[in-house]
Amino acid sequence: MSGKIISVTKFKADYLNLINQMNIDGEPVVITRRGHAVAMLSPVRRQAGKSGVIGALKGTVKNFADPCMPVSGSDRWTAVR
Repeated sequence: MSGKIISVTKFKADYLNLINQMNIDGEPVVITRRGHAVAMLSPVRRQAGKSGVIGALKGTVKNFADPCMPVSGSDRWTAVR
């Protein structure tokens, strides 16, 4: 086990500060009860280059000559029939 090791009693008393510190230093927190590890709290790893909804799909859309035309032929549309 790596990271900070803390008892469940100490965690209950100071969990907000522990979570904030974990997000700053990136170290997971191992929570113990009577000396035995019972849980591990670890920070969420952010994906590089994915800053949210805006820009998340950049480069994944195909380039169409006329964006107002349907992608498939009109024979596949039931409303045209």
